[in-house]
Amino acid sequence: MQSPNFVEEKLPVFSFPSSLNFYSDDHSSHKQILTLYNPYDFPLKFKVLSTAPQKFTVVDPEGSIRPQCCIDIIVRHNDITQNNYGVTDKFRIQVQEYGHHQLLGKKDISATLYPSKLDTNISSSDESEQFEQLSKQSLPMVQARQYSINGVQGRSNSGLSVIVILAAIVCVIALMLPTKGDPVGSLPLYLHLSVHQKLIAAYTLGLVTMVIFRT
Repeated sequence: MQSPNFVEEKLPVFSFPSSLNFYSDDHSSHKQILTLYNPYDFPLKFKVLSTAPQKFTVVDPEGSIRPQCCIDIIVRHNDITQNNYGVTDKFRIQVQEYGHHQLLGKKDISATLYPSKLDTNISSSDESEQFEQLSKQSLPMVQARQYSINGVQGRSNSGLSVIVILAAIVCVIALMLPTKGDPVGSLPLYLHLSVHQKLIAAYTLGLVTMVIFRT
């Protein structure tokens, strides 16, 4: 594959959102998701840098993105203190063609900690402009790929649920069967389970029940 004919650091970098906003009184906001898009026909290698690495944890700050795909990068704020209220730090996303060393593009993302979400009035105009630009760079194909991945995950989760329910039913039936040493009834001896086997069934049922409630 030929290298794209771009001037160094002139390749547009698409990401969402355009800024990261953390709120001291909203614990769920202390972890943000930064989505990086690759609407191009060649793979990209990316790297995320920070002006305050001691404040943040970036999960997988380096990696690659296949053509017309996107990737989610998790950013956690580790220093939610009053001293950092109103302080704006910066993340820089650098991209290059996979397998090459030339820097093709970069983009800065601001990250600000606020005392409360009620104290801010953040405009979404930048985000709207970002997606407008991205739509001109094959955004529908990026979305289609993302949706297809989600569809596979949905089917996988559905199959897992069926397996968990079947396992629970088997454990319940095992616990209802007679124990070895009980008087012989209408059931054959091979259906009389030992105490050890029933303990395993009870333990497994407990684990399966926890999985069901968590899902």
